[in-house]
Amino acid sequence: MIVEFGSFVLILALALAALQTGLAVAGRMRRSPVLTGASEGAALACAGAVALAFGALILAFIVSDFSVANVAANSHTDKPLLYKVAAAWGSHEGSLVLWCLVLTGFGAVLARAKGLPFGVKASAVATQGGLGVMFLAFAVLTSNPFARLDPAPVQGQSLNPLLQDPALAIHPPFLYLGYVGLSVC
Repeated sequence: MIVEFGSFVLILALALAALQTGLAVAGRMRRSPVLTGASEGAALACAGAVALAFGALILAFIVSDFSVANVAANSHTDKPLLYKVAAAWGSHEGSLVLWCLVLTGFGAVLARAKGLPFGVKASAVATQGGLGVMFLAFAVLTSNPFARLDPAPVQGQSLNPLLQDPALAIHPPFLYLGYVGLSVC
Protein backbone atom coordinates (compact mmCIF):
# COMPACT_ATOMS: atom_id res chain seq x y z
CA MET A 1 0.00 0.00 0.00
CA ILE A 2 2.86 2.40 0.78
CA VAL A 3 4.23 1.92 -2.73
CA GLU A 4 0.93 2.93 -4.33
CA PHE A 5 0.79 5.93 -2.01
CA GLY A 6 4.34 6.92 -3.02
CA SER A 7 3.48 6.60 -6.69
CA PHE A 8 0.31 8.66 -6.21
CA VAL A 9 2.02 11.52 -4.36
CA LEU A 10 4.81 11.60 -6.96
CA ILE A 11 2.20 12.09 -9.70
CA LEU A 12 0.44 14.64 -7.49
CA ALA A 13 3.76 16.50 -7.11
CA LEU A 14 4.05 16.68 -10.90
CA ALA A 15 0.57 18.20 -11.13
CA LEU A 16 1.36 20.65 -8.31
CA ALA A 17 4.61 21.72 -10.00
CA ALA A 18 2.68 22.39 -13.22
CA LEU A 19 0.10 24.37 -11.23
CA GLN A 20 2.88 26.29 -9.46
CA THR A 21 4.43 27.25 -12.80
CA GLY A 22 1.15 28.25 -14.42
CA LEU A 23 -0.02 30.33 -11.46
CA ALA A 24 3.33 32.08 -11.09
CA VAL A 25 3.49 32.95 -14.81
CA ALA A 26 -0.11 34.18 -14.81
CA GLY A 27 0.46 36.13 -11.60
CA ARG A 28 3.59 37.76 -13.03
CA MET A 29 1.87 38.68 -16.28
CA ARG A 30 -1.25 40.07 -14.56
CA ARG A 31 0.70 41.46 -11.59
CA SER A 32 -1.71 39.58 -9.34
CA PRO A 33 -0.63 38.93 -5.76
CA VAL A 34 -3.50 36.45 -5.43
CA LEU A 35 -2.21 34.25 -8.26
CA THR A 36 1.40 34.45 -7.13
CA GLY A 37 0.33 33.66 -3.57
CA ALA A 38 -1.47 30.58 -4.86
CA SER A 39 1.68 29.57 -6.76
CA GLU A 40 3.64 29.84 -3.53
CA GLY A 41 1.12 27.54 -1.83
CA ALA A 42 1.46 25.08 -4.72
CA ALA A 43 5.25 25.18 -4.27
CA LEU A 44 4.91 24.24 -0.60
CA ALA A 45 2.42 21.46 -1.40
CA CYS A 46 4.68 20.15 -4.17
CA ALA A 47 7.65 19.94 -1.80
CA GLY A 48 5.47 18.14 0.73
CA ALA A 49 4.27 15.65 -1.87
CA VAL A 50 7.82 14.86 -3.02
CA ALA A 51 8.90 14.47 0.62
CA LEU A 52 6.09 11.96 1.15
CA ALA A 53 7.08 10.08 -2.02
CA PHE A 54 10.71 9.93 -0.93
CA GLY A 55 9.64 8.80 2.53
CA ALA A 56 7.56 6.02 0.94
CA LEU A 57 10.57 4.96 -1.11
CA ILE A 58 12.82 4.87 1.96
CA LEU A 59 10.19 2.85 3.84
CA ALA A 60 10.03 0.35 0.95
CA PHE A 61 13.80 -0.10 1.31
CA ILE A 62 13.69 -0.39 5.11
CA VAL A 63 11.02 -3.12 5.05
CA SER A 64 12.74 -4.83 2.07
CA ASP A 65 9.69 -4.72 -0.22
CA PHE A 66 11.18 -6.71 -3.09
CA SER A 67 7.97 -6.36 -5.10
CA VAL A 68 9.40 -2.93 -6.02
CA ALA A 69 11.93 -3.33 -8.84
CA ASN A 70 14.13 -0.55 -7.45
CA VAL A 71 14.29 -2.20 -4.02
CA ALA A 72 14.94 -5.66 -5.48
CA ALA A 73 17.82 -4.32 -7.59
CA ASN A 74 19.48 -2.25 -4.85
CA SER A 75 18.80 -3.80 -1.44
CA HIS A 76 19.20 -6.98 0.56
CA THR A 77 17.64 -8.11 3.84
CA ASP A 78 21.05 -8.50 5.51
CA LYS A 79 22.18 -4.90 4.95
CA PRO A 80 22.44 -2.54 7.94
CA LEU A 81 19.79 0.17 8.19
CA LEU A 82 22.20 2.90 7.02
CA TYR A 83 22.82 1.10 3.74
CA LYS A 84 19.14 0.31 3.25
CA VAL A 85 18.36 4.02 3.54
CA ALA A 86 21.33 4.94 1.32
CA ALA A 87 20.09 2.44 -1.26
CA ALA A 88 17.05 4.68 -1.73
CA TRP A 89 19.29 7.10 -3.62
CA GLY A 90 21.81 4.50 -4.78
CA SER A 91 19.94 3.91 -8.03
CA HIS A 92 19.02 6.17 -10.92
CA GLU A 93 15.32 6.20 -9.96
CA GLY A 94 15.84 6.91 -6.27
CA SER A 95 18.55 9.45 -7.01
CA LEU A 96 16.13 11.30 -9.26
CA VAL A 97 13.52 11.44 -6.49
CA LEU A 98 16.18 12.80 -4.11
CA TRP A 99 17.07 15.41 -6.74
CA CYS A 100 13.38 16.37 -7.00
CA LEU A 101 13.12 16.56 -3.20
CA VAL A 102 16.03 18.98 -2.95
CA LEU A 103 14.74 20.99 -5.93
CA THR A 104 11.21 21.35 -4.58
CA GLY A 105 12.58 22.00 -1.10
CA PHE A 106 14.58 24.94 -2.40
CA GLY A 107 11.49 26.03 -4.34
CA ALA A 108 9.44 26.00 -1.14
CA VAL A 109 12.08 28.04 0.70
CA LEU A 110 12.11 30.50 -2.18
CA ALA A 111 8.31 30.71 -2.14
CA ARG A 112 8.39 31.63 1.57
CA ALA A 113 11.15 34.23 1.13
CA LYS A 114 10.28 37.77 2.18
CA GLY A 115 11.60 41.02 0.76
CA LEU A 116 12.04 39.98 -2.87
CA PRO A 117 10.61 42.28 -5.53
CA PHE A 118 7.25 40.99 -6.84
CA GLY A 119 8.42 40.29 -10.39
CA VAL A 120 11.65 38.62 -9.32
CA LYS A 121 9.92 36.31 -6.86
CA ALA A 122 7.14 35.37 -9.28
CA SER A 123 9.66 34.62 -12.03
CA ALA A 124 11.85 32.59 -9.67
CA VAL A 125 8.89 30.56 -8.38
CA ALA A 126 7.81 29.93 -11.99
CA THR A 127 11.32 28.83 -12.93
CA GLN A 128 11.58 26.47 -9.95
CA GLY A 129 8.17 25.06 -10.83
CA GLY A 130 9.21 24.55 -14.45
CA LEU A 131 12.33 22.70 -13.37
CA GLY A 132 10.18 20.62 -11.05
CA VAL A 133 7.82 19.75 -13.91
CA MET A 134 10.71 18.58 -16.07
CA PHE A 135 12.40 16.42 -13.44
CA LEU A 136 9.17 15.04 -11.98
CA ALA A 137 7.83 14.21 -15.46
CA PHE A 138 11.06 12.35 -16.16
CA ALA A 139 10.72 10.45 -12.87
CA VAL A 140 7.05 9.60 -13.38
CA LEU A 141 7.15 8.78 -17.09
CA THR A 142 10.51 7.08 -17.64
CA SER A 143 12.13 6.29 -14.28
CA ASN A 144 9.35 5.21 -11.94
CA PRO A 145 10.97 4.37 -8.58
CA PHE A 146 7.83 2.48 -7.55
CA ALA A 147 7.62 0.07 -10.53
CA ARG A 148 6.43 -3.35 -9.38
CA LEU A 149 7.88 -6.80 -10.02
CA ASP A 150 5.54 -9.75 -10.40
CA PRO A 151 6.45 -12.21 -9.07
CA ALA A 152 8.56 -10.55 -6.41
CA PRO A 153 11.96 -12.15 -5.73
CA VAL A 154 12.67 -13.65 -2.32
CA GLN A 155 15.91 -11.68 -1.95
CA GLY A 156 17.32 -8.47 -3.44
CA GLN A 157 20.53 -8.06 -5.41
CA SER A 158 22.10 -5.69 -2.83
CA LEU A 159 23.45 -2.17 -2.94
CA ASN A 160 26.29 -1.19 -5.25
CA PRO A 161 29.47 -2.10 -3.31
CA LEU A 162 30.90 1.38 -3.98
CA LEU A 163 28.10 2.89 -1.89
CA GLN A 164 28.64 0.58 1.08
CA ASP A 165 30.70 3.09 3.01
CA PRO A 166 29.26 5.63 5.48
CA ALA A 167 30.96 8.57 3.76
CA LEU A 168 29.77 7.51 0.33
CA ALA A 169 26.27 6.94 1.71
CA ILE A 170 25.96 10.63 2.64
CA HIS A 171 27.81 11.94 -0.40
CA PRO A 172 24.85 12.23 -2.85
CA PRO A 173 22.55 14.27 -0.57
CA PHE A 174 25.27 16.84 0.08
CA LEU A 175 26.28 16.91 -3.56
CA TYR A 176 22.67 17.54 -4.61
CA LEU A 177 22.30 20.33 -2.06
CA GLY A 178 25.12 22.11 -3.87
CA TYR A 179 24.07 21.30 -7.43
CA VAL A 180 20.39 22.01 -7.03
CA GLY A 181 21.05 24.98 -4.76
CA LEU A 182 22.41 26.77 -7.80
CA SER A 183 18.90 26.72 -9.30
CA VAL A 184 17.85 29.53 -6.95
CA CYS A 185 20.87 31.74 -7.67
